[in-house]
Amino acid sequence: MGLLNFIPFLRRSTDTDLTRLPSGTFTMDRKGSIVSSTLPTSFPLAHVREIGRCVMDSFRAARQSRIRVNEIHIHYSTLKITAKEMKGSAVVFVMPTSLEESSY
Repeated sequence: MGLLNFIPFLRRSTDTDLTRLPSGTFTMDRKGSIVSSTLPTSFPLAHVREIGRCVMDSFRAARQSRIRVNEIHIHYSTLKITAKEMKGSAVVFVMPTSLEESSY
């Protein structure tokens, strides 16, 4: 898994529908189901599930490799994702980056 390809829908797309970048959080249980979310309903649920799947797969792979990972930070030029593991479940924070943050 390449870091630049972490979230597949963030790659270049031929879709003509633009979606506003989300700001909010969501929580997933051990099975990967979304328990709660403060993300706007305009943000596609398929995208939320894909972010969650990638996060849960990363935590699972770290656990299987016996690497202790409690938090994941992903910074794209326009989007920042932070995920925290909570005993098998996860809380994921999604926010657009500001112009000041994207300069470093």
